[in-house]
Amino acid sequence: MDRAEAITLLARLQDAQNQFYAGGDASAVAAALAPDVAWSVPGHSAIAGTYRGVDSVLRYFSRRRDIADSTFRLHRRDVLTGAGDRIAALTDGTATIAGRERSWSTVGLYEIRDRLVAACWLLPLDPAEFDAIWSP
Repeated sequence: MDRAEAITLLARLQDAQNQFYAGGDASAVAAALAPDVAWSVPGHSAIAGTYRGVDSVLRYFSRRRDIADSTFRLHRRDVLTGAGDRIAALTDGTATIAGRERSWSTVGLYEIRDRLVAACWLLPLDPAEFDAIWSP
């Protein structure tokens, strides 16, 4: 996948996520996901786990939105592509959780199928801090 296409695809997903995290409708997020999507979040926090299927992934996104009281935002920093169907994206997150402003960085490794996200493996750059942020 070329870089411009990857950036467009991720912008569509992350814009829809940011709208959803701010309290918006889930339809644009759902439209960016393959029906059998799998989303993996490492660690031991309240959001850790592997979520399979659109409904399960949307419940995970809802959990993040609820913990952050609709303040969670994604900030894409860089995108790496290659010859295959995977994209790596360095993304920062910000949220106010339990009255405290928090920020973190992750790499999301996305598998793309038919211009939809078929899988994501979230890789926090500081796993212990990420767990602490998402365990209010």
